[in-house]
Amino acid sequence: MQTGGLLGSGRSADVFAIDDRWVLRRYRDGGDVTAEAEVMAYLAEHGYPVPRLRGPAGAGGSTAPRTDLVMQRLHGPSMLQALLQGVITAEEAGAGLADLLHRLHSVPARVSADLVHRILHLDLHPDNVMLTSGRPVVIDWRNTEEGPPGLDWGMSALILAQVAVGNTALVELARAVLASLLTHLSPAITLGSTDSGYLAEARKRRAADPSMNESETHLLGEAIELILELTSARP
Repeated sequence: MQTGGLLGSGRSADVFAIDDRWVLRRYRDGGDVTAEAEVMAYLAEHGYPVPRLRGPAGAGGSTAPRTDLVMQRLHGPSMLQALLQGVITAEEAGAGLADLLHRLHSVPARVSADLVHRILHLDLHPDNVMLTSGRPVVIDWRNTEEGPPGLDWGMSALILAQVAVGNTALVELARAVLASLLTHLSPAITLGSTDSGYLAEARKRRAADPSMNESETHLLGEAIELILELTSARP
């Protein structure tokens, strides 16, 4: 497929311009996007804010290989960029992430027969939310699967907490976003602890993530301690 310039690169994929309406996202490891596209199309049918797709799982036709995902080009900053630019506050970002998690988990599971299971994003953080036309749109569904909502909350909290206990310029901002996110955690969800529950599972998954370096993995224990400190301080 003819593409334009590189618009951005994540840990596992590159995004190229096609035109003003469409982009192509391609995984550098050649991963198959079929299941991801099916989930995105299903969520769109239920009114959840995801990019429109072009191809078998979306609208229109496409001859793109299964390693390519052709989707709507989103114009606007990511939530992270908006935070850094002072367009939104950390409290607003945390509340926005919480709202997106609650909305996602209100959609019935697509495949699982377990009534508790929902579609999970498992990588929902400010850099995976685009703010376009005044509304958030969630991107990067590669990690999606179905399971208990608490795991999604645990993953989002742990991703933010790792930044909050690190040594970058984003430490204070990440801690404030995390604190806001956790104030919106449903009382029905118990995240668990270092050794058990959703936080333990989130830690296991993050530690096994090949895109994380050793210094990031080393922060996991301290990150969980911060989450437990903030959740215990909730009113």
